Amino acid sequence: MSIKVIKSSILRIEVCIRAEPNKDVQRINDMEALKTLMIGDVVPMIRPILTLRKKRIVIDVDTQKDFFLADGKACVRNHRRVLANIRRVMAWARRDQVRVISTVQCHNPNGHDGDVCLSGTPGVCKVPYTLRNRRFTFDSGDTTDFSRDLLQNNDQIILCKRSTDPFDEPRAERILTEAKASEFIVIGGSTETSVLYTVLGMLTRGKSVTVLIDAVGSSEKSAAEISLRKMKAKGAKLIESKTLLGHSSLRQVNACQCDRCRGKLRKATLSA
Repeated sequence: MSIKVIKSSILRIEVCIRAEPNKDVQRINDMEALKTLMIGDVVPMIRPILTLRKKRIVIDVDTQKDFFLADGKACVRNHRRVLANIRRVMAWARRDQVRVISTVQCHNPNGHDGDVCLSGTPGVCKVPYTLRNRRFTFDSGDTTDFSRDLLQNNDQIILCKRSTDPFDEPRAERILTEAKASEFIVIGGSTETSVLYTVLGMLTRGKSVTVLIDAVGSSEKSAAEISLRKMKAKGAKLIESKTLLGHSSLRQVNACQCDRCRGKLRKATLSA
């Protein structure tokens, strides 16, 4: 082998040795750029997925005619405003496919529970727009059985109860205890009794509870304020419906036939 050929080979080897570190640096730079690009693409994708996992359930407490219509036997004092906000919540639940668990009082006419929400009377019925099309009703009783896919196959579960506390009913207690959601939104009435017992019972069972203070009716203002303070002290979140649903100009609810709900009282006041 000639000396020229040997020198040429040595020069090629030296060129390759000098170029190799530059290639390593380029590879490292390319890897860093690729890593930054991938992280930048993945992070924005993760956030919407986490947001979609939030699940809410509306707890609709005793929205019955005896409690929320002016001609009911125990109508709440602020029924027009409360009915308007309850209607908005139910419309939102229909639009966003939020499941609803409703409780209704159903008393025996021959019992000693008073004359409110007696079986077979119009007052025991729910306000019409608090009903969903796909619903299932459980009568009051001492059994606890129910289907595991109950909330998957129905938009609304209605639980009849014989007292103001739903946790006195074995089946209602089990359903409310085993229901899984990141937030339970409470509406209905009355604040001093049924709503208070429902919220405290759910908080005791480790649920995250939000009470819409302008979508719960009360019979006595001072007693209702004390009840709301009790709920807050135990961990419930108290908000107005506009915080959840935004502002609305809805004033007439078209469920009650009283002048206030139909807007006649307000018009008469303005004309006077």
